[in-house]
Amino acid sequence: QVQLVESGGGLAQAGGSLRLSCAASGRSFSSYFMGWFRQAPGKEREFVAYISRTGSNPYYTDSVKGRFTISRDNAKNTVLLQMNSLKPEDTAVYYCAGGQSVTYVARPTQYDYWGQGTQVTVSS
Repeated sequence: QVQLVESGGGLAQAGGSLRLSCAASGRSFSSYFMGWFRQAPGKEREFVAYISRTGSNPYYTDSVKGRFTISRDNAKNTVLLQMNSLKPEDTAVYYCAGGQSVTYVARPTQYDYWGQGTQVTVSS
């Protein structure tokens, strides 16, 4: 099993930046595919970004391409989401997720473990 704890959320102005961090505890972090999802009030949880076990092949939803960057450090059991050029529509609770067998990276059901979420609020 792996336990995930997000941090780094907060309030930012439009055009600003935030960096989210997801700390994983437990064994074999490097065996997990990792993703970031978000959920705005009244909306379904949506996919944001994905990274493979080795850190290659990052994948993003279209609305964040060119603005967000996902990365991981397997030695530190950490996944990061650097968010630049933030927009008010990025406001949501952001969740870190991990799975050992992920085929459809944008589907929440593919991930076995979830963090508690961190709030990101972007003001206009």
